[in-house]
Amino acid sequence: MLCKRIVPCLDVKDGRVVKGVNFVNLRDAGDPVELAALYDREHADELVFLDISASVEGRATMVEVVRRTAGEITIPFTVGGGIASVDDMKRLLRAGADKIGINTAAVQNPQLVADGAAKFGNQCIVVAIDARYNEAWGEWEVYTHGGRRGTGIKALEWAQRVEALGAGEILLTSMDTDGTKDGFDLPLTRAVTDLLSIPVIASGGAGTAEHFYDVFTQGGADAGLAATIFHYKELSVQGVKEALKRKGVEIR
Repeated sequence: MLCKRIVPCLDVKDGRVVKGVNFVNLRDAGDPVELAALYDREHADELVFLDISASVEGRATMVEVVRRTAGEITIPFTVGGGIASVDDMKRLLRAGADKIGINTAAVQNPQLVADGAAKFGNQCIVVAIDARYNEAWGEWEVYTHGGRRGTGIKALEWAQRVEALGAGEILLTSMDTDGTKDGFDLPLTRAVTDLLSIPVIASGGAGTAEHFYDVFTQGGADAGLAATIFHYKELSVQGVKEALKRKGVEIR
């Protein structure tokens, strides 16, 4: 079994880290480069940077943030938000990103997943899926544009499609549990991990070390991502890892 990974997430807006609940009510959480360096020292396995403003100005800001961060950390990091072309991917990889996350652009142009994988390798392409439970369907729906637009696409079918297109990893966020600290969305995570052979990063709802244990053992996730609990020092990366090791989970 591959070692499980603990991944802090930095949602970056206009050069600052922010965090909210269910994708709204954002509050400032600090400087992204400083936080990245802290998580590197705390032995996080990876980092995820998401440019949630993703405007033209935000993209320019993000390239500079990525460049500055790359000089401060030794762990891999994924950058996503506003990436719409192979050239966008190249620009961020040259700035120091290790992997590229795409969400809205992948839905709008699925070929981008295949093109990115062909150009940079499958391991470089992370498809982010923001999913919310659709009562009428009895299944989850994919949302884009930072969780603002429903797509009418079923999340499980979409996950299978992007794997076939060449995605090397899925970043799966439950919009229903995001920021609640009540635990990861285990039914959603399990449904996706049962279908795929590529790694799945579970996101949305972490509040305790036990929640990470649950998403690894019950949800089948390969990595657990969190933001609020780490940014505001409610839990430390190292503390979560030690708790998981005591319960017999293989951690890096």
